[in-house]
Amino acid sequence: MRASRTRHGVVALAIGLAVLSYIQRVAISEAAGPISHDLRMTKQQMGLVFGAFGLSYALFEVPMGLLGDRLGVRRVLLQVVLAWSSFTALTGAAWNALSLYAIRFLFGAGEAGCFPNLTRMLSGWLPARERVTAQALMWAFTRWGGAATPPLTLLFIRLVGWRWAFVGFAVLGVIWCAVFFLWFHDDPGKHPSVNPAELELLETSRALTAHRPGEAHWLSLLLTPQIAALVLQYFCFSYVWYFYITWLPTYLREARGQSPERAATLAMLPLLFGGFGSLATGLAPRRLPRRAIAFCGFLGTAILLFAFLRIHPVIPAMIAMGVASLSSDLTMPISWDACFQIGGSYTATVAATMNMLGNFAGFIAPVVGGVILERTRGDWNLLIDTMVGAAVVSSLCWLYLNPESAQRQRKKGAGSALTRIGAESLSH
Repeated sequence: MRASRTRHGVVALAIGLAVLSYIQRVAISEAAGPISHDLRMTKQQMGLVFGAFGLSYALFEVPMGLLGDRLGVRRVLLQVVLAWSSFTALTGAAWNALSLYAIRFLFGAGEAGCFPNLTRMLSGWLPARERVTAQALMWAFTRWGGAATPPLTLLFIRLVGWRWAFVGFAVLGVIWCAVFFLWFHDDPGKHPSVNPAELELLETSRALTAHRPGEAHWLSLLLTPQIAALVLQYFCFSYVWYFYITWLPTYLREARGQSPERAATLAMLPLLFGGFGSLATGLAPRRLPRRAIAFCGFLGTAILLFAFLRIHPVIPAMIAMGVASLSSDLTMPISWDACFQIGGSYTATVAATMNMLGNFAGFIAPVVGGVILERTRGDWNLLIDTMVGAAVVSSLCWLYLNPESAQRQRKKGAGSALTRIGAESLSH
């Protein structure tokens, strides 16, 4: 019997939600001008609004991951997507800076449940050979979705105004929830479209994401050296990546003498290139060791950023930075699949912990950049040198990280547990 392909629909749902989450979170950057004008907000107040999302997103990552592991992806994702879509719509109802800050903080708390639970969803619904490919597709489309959001938001604002634009983005979330509610099941075995051949294909993934009697507490898992290395490499990755979506346009104007329009266009390159990096890993042959790809990807990022500072023509320099982004994004599917390989039944919790540290880096990186620029009177080279150092640290982490070994140990544990349960059943 040929296996059914219901799991491909799950991948499509995951990609759709990932892109939607990026559209809804990035839209406010393009709407900042009219929002500040209508609500009479200063740049400092707008900066606090931007920070509200990142702060709550980081704080609620682990709680949202734990909920997904305990209650199931279907229940948690339905609730959080409806919640954050509601706060997206309420963004259009803000009447002053404080109300907008509160709305965006709550919006970030809802979105914190997105990627940890999507990772658990894909882990339970895909065999090993397809998980990295699915993660690659998801992250490639989120990068491209983020790059396309500013012109899309600008179009919406010109057509209906910024307030109704956020309502329109919220409606997209409600539509996704309706499709998800009617079609998705946590357990592939309960989905009417899954045939026995596909269920057999997914049996190992289902076993590894199921909770077993006597397994270690989630907190003990988070305190292991493997998890420490995993979150450190992602923190350093995010430290570099957040430069592309915060300081890069300013750098291009001040250090490279570009016009605002040209700087905005050039600043899209790291996101566009990064999407191709994620996709390349997903399409790479399985025989290529993922640890080696991650190590070389981060090392390549460090070398290319070092070279970027020494390339004077703007276009070649930005191509070098784009390829640096591509190199680090080679690791994105690998890092998120490692959450399943190491976390097993606590996949969402491990993914939430990793993403929490990544978002703290997103809070720290712009602040560190501002301090460096202020104290050195605009020494951009020193700021980018810290990014080179962060990329080197990420590469060194992958000399220690071994998710494949962790997964093999989990498979042995799962097999022993199933054997023990079977023996106990026979004895009774």
